[in-house]
Amino acid sequence: MKERTYLKWYNKVGYGSGDVAGNVVYALLSSFVMIYLTDTVGLNAGIVGTLMMFSKLFDGVTDIFFGSMIDKTHTRMGKARPWMFWGYFGCAATLIGIFAIPASLGEGAKYAWFFIAYTLLNAVFYTANNIAYSALTALITKNGGERVQMGSIRFMFAFGTSLLIQTVTVDFVKSLGGGAAGWRTVAIIYAVIGLVVNSLSTLSVRELSPKELAEGTDGPGEGGTADSKKEKYSLGDAARLLAANKFYIIICCVYILTQIYTATLNMGIYFMTYILGNASLLGVFSMAINIPMILGLVMTPILVKKMNGMYTINLTGYLLATIARGLVVAGGYLGNIPMMLVFSGIAAIGMSPLQGDLNALIASCSEYTFLTKGKRIDGTMYSCTSLGVKIGGGIGTALAGWMLAASGYVANMPTQADSCINMLYFMYLWIPMLINLLIAFLLSKLKVEQANAAIEAKRQAVL
Repeated sequence: MKERTYLKWYNKVGYGSGDVAGNVVYALLSSFVMIYLTDTVGLNAGIVGTLMMFSKLFDGVTDIFFGSMIDKTHTRMGKARPWMFWGYFGCAATLIGIFAIPASLGEGAKYAWFFIAYTLLNAVFYTANNIAYSALTALITKNGGERVQMGSIRFMFAFGTSLLIQTVTVDFVKSLGGGAAGWRTVAIIYAVIGLVVNSLSTLSVRELSPKELAEGTDGPGEGGTADSKKEKYSLGDAARLLAANKFYIIICCVYILTQIYTATLNMGIYFMTYILGNASLLGVFSMAINIPMILGLVMTPILVKKMNGMYTINLTGYLLATIARGLVVAGGYLGNIPMMLVFSGIAAIGMSPLQGDLNALIASCSEYTFLTKGKRIDGTMYSCTSLGVKIGGGIGTALAGWMLAASGYVANMPTQADSCINMLYFMYLWIPMLINLLIAFLLSKLKVEQANAAIEAKRQAVL
């Protein structure tokens, strides 16, 4: 029987465009906040990294809280859309705040300003917005194919936005006069763009009613009524449901690792500046990574359908990505930039299926909890996306800051010490390859589709 469709093409595109807003924040912070703080504001990389780590640890606590709040929300806009819409106003304000540290403040006050703005952005506003945005995957359609398409379109916008920001920001800041004023103006422009796009994305879709979500799905012993009632469970109950789902734990670990990967790779601005001798090469490498990633995302729904699920294509892709990143390492030590660019692109192609179908995987993970526990906790389940972003990004950025400080990095010096150069090779080349290998191992254990199918088959056999 043909699976029912819920979305028009403009709903999918409208939903996907929401990641333009998300990556206006994420790409600017992940690629440039460290070099802005060290080379423009004059702060110490190790201290900044430590502050980011503490901020992210606190941030991780709020993820399950906001996920649970979304599950308990009932408005005319739905459960997730109000949080997505209103949360971004705070994102815009605090993003500007991070890149508007007053030069007149003392050194300690500058650290405090950054820590407060950064924590509010990540722990409150971005968390509420991003969890809600991700949860919509399970709340606006029950069609598995549409969920994969939404994920692919979403991440096409995400990587396209990252590509644009990484390519133009350095020269954009210079064109606006450079220095602190240039960074502040760029942050204001990006925040306004994000606010407009997020609002349009929120209004482009509608959430299914609890009755529509429950149709055709029976929880254990619930007779399909679990979604027709308002969920009544505590934050502790939600945490226990997450901990009981082994696939949630795996996906959360994958998310954390992918964010550490991204955080260390985003230190490429230092690699390009002090090893390759040209900061503008960051844009070239960004194109070499993001354009193949986008092309891979276009193909992901087709490949998932052809391979009858996400497991095989995700695992195969990450094995390819691990080998390719190994060849990027070789190219880096040989000083062969074309080789590095080619294999960076091949690695991106291998990683693209997981990027495209990860939200669909989380939806399957949420379905597993419903099938085994009779509770629908879509918002809480999608907290792993934000939780992974925060913890992984925080650990990755903190590690980068600590390693820079430990290596003897001196801001704005034309030549860095050998210890710093060696550390930049390790950060930009070796860490991404090793992380890809770990992710491939975890993906080999992520058989949530098969588990759901087995439960459904067992249920049908009983009927």
